[in-house]
Amino acid sequence: MTEIITPGSLTLAQLRRLRHDDAPLSLDPAADAVVGRSAAAVQAVLAGGQAVYGVNTGFGKLATTRIPPDKLRELQTSLVLSHSVGVGPALAAGTVRLVAALKIASLGRGHSGVRPSVIRALAEMINRGVVPVIPAKGSVGASGDLAPLAHLSAALIGHGEAFVGGERMPAAAALRRVGLDPVALEAKEGLALLNGTQVSTALALEGLFAAEAAFAGAVVAGALSVDAAKGSDTPFDERIHAARGQRGQRDVAAVYRALMAGSQIRSSHLDCGRVQDPYCLRCMPQVMGACLDAMRYAAGIFEREANGVSDNPLVFPEQGEILSGGNFHAEPIAIAADTLALAIAEIGALAERRVAMLVDPSTNGGLPAFLVREPGLNSGFMIAHVTAAALASENKSLAHPASVDSLPTSANQEDHVSMATFAARRLGEMARNTATIVGIELMAAADGIGFHAPLETSAALRAALRALRAQVAPVERDRFLAPDLEAARELVEAGTFRRDMTAGLLPSATD
Repeated sequence: MTEIITPGSLTLAQLRRLRHDDAPLSLDPAADAVVGRSAAAVQAVLAGGQAVYGVNTGFGKLATTRIPPDKLRELQTSLVLSHSVGVGPALAAGTVRLVAALKIASLGRGHSGVRPSVIRALAEMINRGVVPVIPAKGSVGASGDLAPLAHLSAALIGHGEAFVGGERMPAAAALRRVGLDPVALEAKEGLALLNGTQVSTALALEGLFAAEAAFAGAVVAGALSVDAAKGSDTPFDERIHAARGQRGQRDVAAVYRALMAGSQIRSSHLDCGRVQDPYCLRCMPQVMGACLDAMRYAAGIFEREANGVSDNPLVFPEQGEILSGGNFHAEPIAIAADTLALAIAEIGALAERRVAMLVDPSTNGGLPAFLVREPGLNSGFMIAHVTAAALASENKSLAHPASVDSLPTSANQEDHVSMATFAARRLGEMARNTATIVGIELMAAADGIGFHAPLETSAALRAALRALRAQVAPVERDRFLAPDLEAARELVEAGTFRRDMTAGLLPSATD
């Protein structure tokens, strides 16, 4: 099925599909009229001889330089080529597809002054399997994602490089291979293509989707850890969380209650002498609820940005005006991505503390040291916990906010920038670290529960155990564990627990 992009109406669920599916992209035909009026307004302003930034002037510090009419096409091509200065590894094909979809949605709002044929050409390039090579580094997030979007635009006009069927080649050759001609840009079109926050937003959305999977896995792993350590379910009582009133906290506590309901292990120690559990168990609703609130906030920002117009200047065809502003400044994405980074780090930090609790016989409710029979002869989860600690510490450094940094560019014309692109790009690495920690906890908690046999955990958690055991066997004696850690991480990243057990919590779960 074709993925119809209706400008201003993208949902998080559709954005997830746009990132992960390969359905052809198409701009909603209803947008053609307003897009056409916008392009006509640009031509009308040019015919009137008015100086308009980026249309018939230079760019940045050179905005006062007037460009003669016979050089306007050359101006747009020169802009794309001069801004194609990205460095680093190429963005993944799915990322590029999402960037292109976001650019199509933004241009389709009818405030960018491009012709409908340009938008259709961008969609067709992606649909025929041409993936522009977009280096990951080189954007400061204002004026938009200039360098990476220039690489996207360069491929459209037959410059730079692209992948076709996994083969990297010159973009002109890529277009020829799939039967497409390079686009000849008219006035303002190059600027509209490379000005905007689509790369930062795409990377931020990817980070959100990965964070959701890690969050869901951590909720399930935490519930398993409560049973493994013979913890109490009293801290999840609705009355406690209603008294505080924090939405995320209440929502998460309800999921924990549902996951643990009916556990034989819990019933076996209702009258034990333990008064309170460690914070890593007892405070899971408070910590994970705060993380959920942060994720929901970030999701709202990202969804609005995906539906917005973030290039400059903007065309208002009804009034026949072209206005220069600053919607390209990606500060909303930068601050939201920084907030999401804190949540990702905390999800992993709390999971690491639960792993530490489970391997320690002084805190784990009577389980053997490092969750293995014959400790001493076997080290069990001793060094797996070290890996979890290393990744949790790494995330602390990566969580340092990017948005508080700014370096002026363009001879101080662009004197405050957002650093949104890095703020968003580092989320993927952080989410993978957290997913790995959560995978380690799943393994540890599952083995801990195994020591309580024949008592069983709840039905919901038994389903989680079956999913894990299909990939990872219990650690009954020391073995080469690295592949098991990878398998557990992949289970988390695949969204197993997001789909089946915690979907109602998460921002992108439903349309």
